[in-house]
Amino acid sequence: MLPDSVIKRLGVHPDVLKLGLVSFLTDLSSEMIFSVFAIFFTTIAGASAPLLGMVEGFADLSASSLNYFAGWLSDRTGKRKIFALAGYGFSTLAKMMLLISSSIAGLSVFRVIERLGKSFRGPPRDAWLSAVADKATRGYAFGVHKAMDKAGAVLGPLVAYALLSWLGDGASTFRILFWAALVPALLSVVVLSFIKDQPGVRHERENMFETWKVLSPEFKRYLVAAGIFSLGYFSFGFLLLRAYSVGFSIKDIVLLYALFNVVFVVAAPLAGRLGDYFGRPHMVMLGYLTYLLMSLGFAFATTQWQVIALFVLFGVFYSIDEAQSKAFIADIELERRASAIGLFNFVTGLLYLPASLIAGTLWILHPAGAFLSAAGFALAALVVFGSGKWQTPMKNAA
Repeated sequence: MLPDSVIKRLGVHPDVLKLGLVSFLTDLSSEMIFSVFAIFFTTIAGASAPLLGMVEGFADLSASSLNYFAGWLSDRTGKRKIFALAGYGFSTLAKMMLLISSSIAGLSVFRVIERLGKSFRGPPRDAWLSAVADKATRGYAFGVHKAMDKAGAVLGPLVAYALLSWLGDGASTFRILFWAALVPALLSVVVLSFIKDQPGVRHERENMFETWKVLSPEFKRYLVAAGIFSLGYFSFGFLLLRAYSVGFSIKDIVLLYALFNVVFVVAAPLAGRLGDYFGRPHMVMLGYLTYLLMSLGFAFATTQWQVIALFVLFGVFYSIDEAQSKAFIADIELERRASAIGLFNFVTGLLYLPASLIAGTLWILHPAGAFLSAAGFALAALVVFGSGKWQTPMKNAA
């Protein structure tokens, strides 16, 4: 347990809130840009839609490419802050490219390399977060952090919308928007630089292959279940297309996206509390089950109220999956948390590509097929995970 002298706010260690503020500022900045990037890339810069798809695909790959390396490097040196700071700083520097070049090539490079910063900062930061979080409330701490992170994703597009509404949608407005987005990105680096590091145990003699060999059997079993589940993890765009197919207008679909984000922000801390009380293994299974039910719902939904309910359900699932999976890894991998989280992110991120290809192919044949396939993978993952014997206590996991 943490010392009694540590003052807590909102039931978590102050550094959890500080790291949450860093994530909030970064997501505020990123989503101001990403919410308008596709429009700017195609209409202002003049890129084609296929090129946009290619760039977004490489950006998704980039976002998971360095996860395992960053986690291994953090565990090898025992350092967290310097690598998290490097990741946030790199993303901030990448955003400065938007102020220098608005060419198709420059924008493409920005979109890909900015995600490298995200890939590099995630595992060290999450291992750092698990170190400052009280063991008895680790799930709640991760939930609070993710809620603050997502709050930035909610506010970012609204700020972009306000600027475009006020100043118009010309090229000069986008340049002002990119300047404005740089401010919270710089502030995030400043805030992070003042947070005290929480070093981990050094493993100086291990290379990445040796680290894999000594990761816990529980983590490797979880990785198998998570890999199966990831094959059914389709793009969020398919949900928006499904909403459109049942009669929602484009502007109403934007509201559905906002609803999903709001549900996430509210549900993430609550999911963390449940995980702390009932045990993280139960929350992982609840996440898989929620995704299964949501997928079945989207396969057979025919009315708008059903789709609204399913977007709420998706927000609940996402709040469990985003935060509690990392808290569960922190429970079962005590010494090499950054490596385990990094490998988890890397493997699941790679599997999202074939998952999207599967969903896209099935969507062409029949939209319901994509959702039924996702439900099948979720069921398989639930069975595999549920058949394992997890060593973490089912209540107040250490």
